[in-house]
Amino acid sequence: MMETDIQPEVVYFLGIGGIGMSAIARYYHAQGKAVMGYDRTRTALTTELEMEGMDVHYDDTVLEIPQLVKLTARDKVLVVYTPAIPEESSQLNWFMDNGFTMMKRSQVLGLITRQSKTIAVAGTHGKTTTSSMIAHLLTHAGVGCNAFLGGITSNYKTNLLLSQDPDAWTVVEADEYDRSFLTLSPTISVITNVDADHLDIYGTHDEMLSGFNAFAEKLLSGGHLLMRAGLPLQLDHWSDDRRHETYAMQDEANHRGFNTRIAHEKFFMDYAYGSEAWESIELGLPGKHNAENAVAAIAVARIVGLTEDQIRDGLRTFRGVKRRFEFYIRRSDLVLIDDYAHHPEELFACITAVRQLFPERHVTGVFQPHLFSRTRDFGDAFARSLELLDEIILLPIYPAREKPMPGIDSQWLLDKIQGRPKILVEKGDLLATLTQSPREVVVMLGAGDIDALVPLVSHAYGE
Repeated sequence: MMETDIQPEVVYFLGIGGIGMSAIARYYHAQGKAVMGYDRTRTALTTELEMEGMDVHYDDTVLEIPQLVKLTARDKVLVVYTPAIPEESSQLNWFMDNGFTMMKRSQVLGLITRQSKTIAVAGTHGKTTTSSMIAHLLTHAGVGCNAFLGGITSNYKTNLLLSQDPDAWTVVEADEYDRSFLTLSPTISVITNVDADHLDIYGTHDEMLSGFNAFAEKLLSGGHLLMRAGLPLQLDHWSDDRRHETYAMQDEANHRGFNTRIAHEKFFMDYAYGSEAWESIELGLPGKHNAENAVAAIAVARIVGLTEDQIRDGLRTFRGVKRRFEFYIRRSDLVLIDDYAHHPEELFACITAVRQLFPERHVTGVFQPHLFSRTRDFGDAFARSLELLDEIILLPIYPAREKPMPGIDSQWLLDKIQGRPKILVEKGDLLATLTQSPREVVVMLGAGDIDALVPLVSHAYGE
């Protein structure tokens, strides 16, 4: 397996239930390290970690820190934390005050991947699906890879894939939040898009773009950068020994996807590179946005050395990522879809894909806005995307790491939505609201804790 600069015996995670944190926890656990940690609430994911043999607790007190951590030599303990842990955290401050080696998740991921050939996928949306698609192509083709993913893959039921090949590629999701992706040194980089987001961190879109420019420059000598055509990035210090190609749907690009279509409720596209064309590629996921993700994955797979047949078969069998256009119910009378969309462009892509698949059906969307700052920054754009639905049900804003902002709430967003039936409901009233009248297609949207409601909705509909 891969080597790192740090060889701890005990690894303690502050925020172990995060999707990125849990992948690294699983990595160290697979290496035989003693892995334990804290998270605020018990979830299906933390329960899985416990069942796999990791010690997880849910109370932020120093008393809950296991004695093994306290008694092990400081140079044999690594504490990994997420920026979501508040500064006043009792455990965070105890570790800081007692001389432990402490690293952010992104720094640890940078160390883990330093000695391997790394494929890093960045972008304000699309990176989880694209990185998971690439990992599946490599795994399905028998090439294998190590993969640290930002979602639970439907094919493998995990966010971590491991290879026994010491020369295997490593696929990672390169997170722009807090400039985390600048810890990586990729051999192949992908940038899916750079739409404005995380302005609570960057301040302005221009500052965010400078972060993506810096990520592009992290590409190693001899590496490949694949970038969606038309992105406003400036490769000012690009060297001749690094290759730069573009990809897009229909637009002018090196790798081109086009002619997306639906036949028998299956999604197809064509692909071209130079004078070479592949017709009728079947995709396991619907939507033009996923077709574009597939074009990026094809480009990476070709660089790695996969054949056309391997790529075709991999894309056909890719089942996506949990909470990315995930079907809970698909009956003739009712469809229930869960999607992580929490940015206006993601909402637009998801709802458009639903419309393509089910053009004659009435579509109800349940949206839980994520972060007060994001709702404030993109209120009008959220409203325009939600207006693509036939009916909108809004839940209260999920605050995550933020405190409430005066005047910014879901009623403020609801008032911006025009020309569609709309309602604001509390989470506890959602089931009654949905089941009081017949539905045809229901889409659950958001990055907060709305996913906990989806199984309840599914059960209420008889699944």
